[in-house]
Amino acid sequence: MLEATKPQNSDGTPVNPALQAESRIARIAVTVFPILVVVAGILGFLLPGVFKPMAPSVPYLLGIIMFCMGLTLTPPDFAAVAKRPWAVALGIVAHYVIMPGAGWLIAGALNLPPELAVGVILVGCAPSGTASNVMAFLAKGDVALSVAVASVSTLIAPIVTPLLVLFLAGSYLQIDAAGMVLDIVKTVLLPVVAGLLARLFLKKLVAKVLPALPWASAVVISLIVAIVVAGSANKIIDAGAIVFLAVVLHNGFGLGLGYLAGKLGRLDDKARRALAFEVGMQNSGLAATLATAHFTPLAALPSAVFSLWHNISGAIVAAWLARRPLQDKRVLQDEPATPGKQA
Repeated sequence: MLEATKPQNSDGTPVNPALQAESRIARIAVTVFPILVVVAGILGFLLPGVFKPMAPSVPYLLGIIMFCMGLTLTPPDFAAVAKRPWAVALGIVAHYVIMPGAGWLIAGALNLPPELAVGVILVGCAPSGTASNVMAFLAKGDVALSVAVASVSTLIAPIVTPLLVLFLAGSYLQIDAAGMVLDIVKTVLLPVVAGLLARLFLKKLVAKVLPALPWASAVVISLIVAIVVAGSANKIIDAGAIVFLAVVLHNGFGLGLGYLAGKLGRLDDKARRALAFEVGMQNSGLAATLATAHFTPLAALPSAVFSLWHNISGAIVAAWLARRPLQDKRVLQDEPATPGKQA
């Protein structure tokens, strides 16, 4: 998660000038990140011989990203789960139902080849994207809820993601679910826990590096995209258009249905905005890593395209929502039949 997105007043406005500065940094990062990813993708396509040999380093690069995420997490992030179990549970269920289901439906509707179908489904089965809370912040959404949902979806990914992939993609290719569990534990869970421990015991050192974490993550994700694109550079011209269509549809369904899930769950407008990004934005770096390790480079192509597109669409939707006034301020916290005050 990005530290700049967390502090805010109950109405979503910055609490002090320092936060306003951090907000500007977040906006710059959101603007620059897609550009970095586009440049990385172009370089991977034009110079496959440079980046393709780096494929074995992809799991370690993802580990760096997840370690950075762990560094930004704090105990209050997890306390938010206990305070708002209904809202967090709704976000988790929506994320792991809508995106995997949408990926499976889109793969079938577009009659994608097995490698691409598995790649699209795999993206849908990944946990929330690491930039989702930035988008929630820019959209004046409920950032505490966004961080809680993203954190929990990441921590349960070692179990949920392989099972969903096995269930939805097993008819396309052979799935090594046990191997996926081990890979996700090594590349996601352990680095996040290590980052958490570093945050707890090395507070002064971590405080110095926090401002650089968004940029470090952006550079590493861009490098992963370049490596993934290089691995399937010879097939991109043939598959690029259909993959882009699948990704745009997938991401669009996630953003729209995520917001709708919050509305059906009787959450307030800030929480709905947060769920839109928590459902629609995926950890495409993890999906690319798993696709590269367990399938073919072509299966990782949807992840690379998703990494680019969901940051562009997320920034556009966040800017649009930020200009719309917040609606009702009621939020359902614990039981579907018992509305309460917003946390």
